Amino acid sequence: MTEDVQKHSVHTLVFRSLKRTHDMFVADHAKPVSLDETSHKVKMAAKLRADYSAVLHMPVLKEGKDRPLGSNMPANQNYLQPGDDPEYLITGTHAYPSGPGVALTADTQIHRNPSEGGVHAMALALPPSQARLDASRTAASVGDIHRHAVGAERSHAPHSHAMSLLEGGGTKNSSLIARKAPTMPKPQWHAPWKLFRVISGHLGWVRSIAVEPGNQWFVTGAGDRTIKIWDLASGKLKLSLTGHISTVRGVAVSTRSPYLFSCGEDKQVKCWDLEYNKVIRHYHGHLSAVYDLDLHPTIDVLVTCSRDATARVWDIRSKANVHTLSGHTNTVATVRCQAAEPQIITGSHDSTIRLWDLIAGKTRATLTNHKKSVRALALHPRQYTLASGSADNIKQWTFPDGNFIQNLSGHNAIINAMAVNSDGVLVSGADNGTIHLWDWRTGYNFQRIHAAVQPGSLDSESGIFACMFDNSESRLITAEADKTIKVYKEDDTATEESHPINWKPEILKRKRF
Repeated sequence: MTEDVQKHSVHTLVFRSLKRTHDMFVADHAKPVSLDETSHKVKMAAKLRADYSAVLHMPVLKEGKDRPLGSNMPANQNYLQPGDDPEYLITGTHAYPSGPGVALTADTQIHRNPSEGGVHAMALALPPSQARLDASRTAASVGDIHRHAVGAERSHAPHSHAMSLLEGGGTKNSSLIARKAPTMPKPQWHAPWKLFRVISGHLGWVRSIAVEPGNQWFVTGAGDRTIKIWDLASGKLKLSLTGHISTVRGVAVSTRSPYLFSCGEDKQVKCWDLEYNKVIRHYHGHLSAVYDLDLHPTIDVLVTCSRDATARVWDIRSKANVHTLSGHTNTVATVRCQAAEPQIITGSHDSTIRLWDLIAGKTRATLTNHKKSVRALALHPRQYTLASGSADNIKQWTFPDGNFIQNLSGHNAIINAMAVNSDGVLVSGADNGTIHLWDWRTGYNFQRIHAAVQPGSLDSESGIFACMFDNSESRLITAEADKTIKVYKEDDTATEESHPINWKPEILKRKRF
């Protein structure tokens, strides 16, 4: 009679197998794996190369005997502190064994600090890496730290000699030294600006300004569909031009011919002959309101930008649409031209700035750092730089590639207009009627202005739509929502003593983008 084999579940069989395996190897459980000499040598060689390659060329540092760069050190220099034993090896800075289970030996049971000379010799011997050289531009030197040490240490002759060697060598052990935080340099003093004249005459918001090259008069365009020409010295009206059927959003006076150019929300771009005060050319092509225009300084080219998300390049004489600069995804609010590359710069409500290649009619670079609409651009008259204004920040850039310089923070409003003069005064005008004046180099906001609105206007009609310096740069003209044009000038009586710069060398907290 055969005996029935007892059947077990797979779960039970697996656990029985595990138990047998455990019983078989339990005696060897706590024994370490035997060390393989070959693999250990390979491992240590790789670790040396990876972690200590910078100091492998150095001799074993036996204090008082073998010193790196010994040939360059004075022979009579005593690098040991009194009472130090010149025979001991530097094994660390803690009087503890090197690992668990390692017995204390004669070398480890007595704790000795390395001498000062040994530390500096080690610092001198380390080759300067690129990261260290970069860090040394802002890091404090060993000499800077020791100048603040106690007098006894400062008067120690060997120590001071090692310091001079260390400073002379230019190698700074930046891993041991805290870096100095960069601070804002002291801004240049600028005289404050004050309101000089208020000019009334328009019957709608004043949207644009241009000053003629001879600095005798200036022109404004407004929501009343008129263009008015004013005497700059007296502020009196000289002429009114009618022809647009909607708000005039941009005006420009040519430096190369007696022409005035204007554009408006009626999609029209007009060329006026100022000898006859008549329109002589129309530039047709934009599909929506034209918001800004600018003239190229050296060639007969006009550039306009529009709500149709394009900028167009026109030949002034032939009226031909040379290029249609497409790429923005929303209204192009502002455009600027310059003689050097990039010759055209546009700012858009899609929050980007584009630098254009005029010859090819294509984008050279797109700057995407702004988070809100870019409504204003200003080119520095002497430097190869640009400022852009948005509700999030004013940003400065360098040409030709549009590299970011810095943020100018604090004008917390929708910035509609900006202008900069040769003295480095940057002006930003905002939708809420505030004007901020900045030092271009440091980004220091040295003045804030909020002029009162014209009597009879609502407080909500306080807004700056355009601003511009005249050609002498002694007058600042602003176009405002209370239907006035305001003229500002520098306060001639102000001095640096009467209006000191309220500046502290605070640690910079500039955003990267």
